[in-house]
Amino acid sequence: MDWKIYRCTGGVNDFWIRQFPPVPARLILDAMSDSLSPSETLRYSRHLILPQVGVEGQRKLKDARVLIVGAGGLGSPSALYLAAAGVGTIGLVDFDDVEVSNLQRQIIHDTDSVGKSKLESAAARLGALNPLINVIPIKERITSANALDLMRGYDVVLDGSDNFPTRYLINDACALLGIPNVYGSIFQFDGQASVFSTHDGPCYRCLFRDPPPPDLVPSCAEGGVFGVLPGIIGSIQALEAIKLVLGIGENLVGRFLMFDALKISFREIALKKDPDCPLCGLTPTITELIDYEQFCGAAPVMNGPEIHVGELASQIQDGESVTLIDVREPHERAICEISDSELIPMGDLPRRLEDLRGKPNLVLYCHTGVRSLHAVRFLESAGISGQSLRGGINAWSLEIDPAVPRY
Repeated sequence: MDWKIYRCTGGVNDFWIRQFPPVPARLILDAMSDSLSPSETLRYSRHLILPQVGVEGQRKLKDARVLIVGAGGLGSPSALYLAAAGVGTIGLVDFDDVEVSNLQRQIIHDTDSVGKSKLESAAARLGALNPLINVIPIKERITSANALDLMRGYDVVLDGSDNFPTRYLINDACALLGIPNVYGSIFQFDGQASVFSTHDGPCYRCLFRDPPPPDLVPSCAEGGVFGVLPGIIGSIQALEAIKLVLGIGENLVGRFLMFDALKISFREIALKKDPDCPLCGLTPTITELIDYEQFCGAAPVMNGPEIHVGELASQIQDGESVTLIDVREPHERAICEISDSELIPMGDLPRRLEDLRGKPNLVLYCHTGVRSLHAVRFLESAGISGQSLRGGINAWSLEIDPAVPRY
């Protein structure tokens, strides 16, 4: 057999590759002349010389329509790589503005974008990266009322959401429309990825039929996320979307990928379509989109005694006796704290009950008010009265003392 050998220069690390069979450059250019412009030919040349992609594959990418829900941590890298690969139409759904705290991981935005719409920022960046593609910004919250209309006509939907109502909504809409759902999620140092809602594969409900209780699921704002992690998972999502468009390789259909950033380790579990799944099983009972906020119990999360930051500030200013307890972790307190407060992390509360019993005007606070409300309810079960600071130290910084750093 005849092999053709090429030398690829890469600075000090030149390397050699072999291509079989050798294809004259003239034949490649002739095949592309009717479908790709000279600028496209040059831009995507490293794709074109891959036999698994080639001219036909690049034409598929050019004709493809991919919808990305969320222009945040996961949507940033996935959108950039899809645009760079030449996906002809990229829809972006988001309704938030860029905040400084986003920039640690949402790499599609920059400092000058702070305060602007994420869609405006992302569309400008994608257009600068590849002016040959079409970006469709959709500035609205995706809901059960509009999801089917927003997704209809796309070849692949990429889930870059960060909450359970949207995650289930995307899954159900994709299954009803027959559109592959490229799933990803991140939390702290852990990431997950899969491909749901294909013809033969499982959907998200086959794995998680019902959502967990919302008050037991911390957000990224509460638990944090390692900045590089969404880049890894989002890139995997872009990879899976491109492979689906091209019809090459083995996708994550029926496979649930888990990544541990601290160990740099991947684990995988096999998934099967659940015949009893209410959405994609043999006798489905879900035939239309539902109220996902109610299904996931997102509103209301829970009730309990709370105090507004303004009221607390007035009590302190008036010299009233206040026992202020910080229930965050020590590494969070190192970032910022409210003056004259005592640190008792959530995990230490059971052994500190007697220290708190009888304390006047007991006020507990955390980052955003979720954990402190849990703590107040725990204290109530032990016969100790207290209040949770609504909005936590984040609200205190925004409304009372801007010198307290936000995170």
